[in-house]
Amino acid sequence: IQISDNWPGYSLDLFTYPQHYYGDLEYVLIPHGIIVDRTERLAKDIMQDIGDNDIVVLCVLKGGYKFCADLVEHFKNLSRNSERFISMKVDFVRLKSYHNDQSMQDMQIMGGDDLSKLAGKVSFLCVLLTLFFLFYKDIVGTGRTMKVLLNNIEKYKPKMIKVASLLVKRTSRPDGYRPDYYGFEIPDLFVVGYALDYNEHFRDLNHICVINDHGKTKYRV
Repeated sequence: IQISDNWPGYSLDLFTYPQHYYGDLEYVLIPHGIIVDRTERLAKDIMQDIGDNDIVVLCVLKGGYKFCADLVEHFKNLSRNSERFISMKVDFVRLKSYHNDQSMQDMQIMGGDDLSKLAGKVSFLCVLLTLFFLFYKDIVGTGRTMKVLLNNIEKYKPKMIKVASLLVKRTSRPDGYRPDYYGFEIPDLFVVGYALDYNEHFRDLNHICVINDHGKTKYRV
């Protein structure tokens, strides 16, 4: 689903959201209900494509945890209601690459119990937009973070690697990384909510919203 650059979004007055964020947001870009429906559709497409392969779901924290949890729940429901049972394991890694709304030059990869267990498996990454498109002042580094993570995983020679992202940011770089599955292509905006944060704030916001300048100043570190 493509959200155009001139999409005005939804008025905040139409939705409920935590009162402590009043005055910190511009508008709702994607309401929670639409996120839920789109995630269910992604789960159906993914399950159809992977066939009878068992999978290891590697969730990228922290921004990916809600998307991963919802996607895995749909996987489980689809598996229960079908004639085939898909064995599924879940692991977690954390990538730290942002300071305020700017990305840092160096990226840290933390966690993951033992990635060697991915050998010969279908590895499935659940990630979110901020892990794909990073900003270095006036330079857009499309996909750098994801490519670093994939290089680390590929050395264990998994049977297959598929990447799912709820969001992909539209940039002027045509050679940027594109996940195998994604829910929404959005404009070049800094968004929060649905576990996407700004300095650890807004993770408790169910909708995906655009943060305003007041919010950035209020929570800047």
